Amino acid sequence: MTTTELWCDRCGEPATATAHPACATARRLEPPRFCPRCRRRMKVQVLPVGWSAVCVEHGEVRG
Repeated sequence: MTTTELWCDRCGEPATATAHPACATARRLEPPRFCPRCRRRMKVQVLPVGWSAVCVEHGEVRG
């Protein structure tokens, strides 16, 4: 996570409140579900070649 991220992109809880070891482990295999900047639920599309996640406020992330 970068310093600008305020929310966990998997569970949506504050990123600095507690450690998120289960989230970090799951994120190796799963796309993000929440925008780390605004905590909005993102539209996620999983494809055979990767994934894309779109926040209406902050745009698209691909992996």
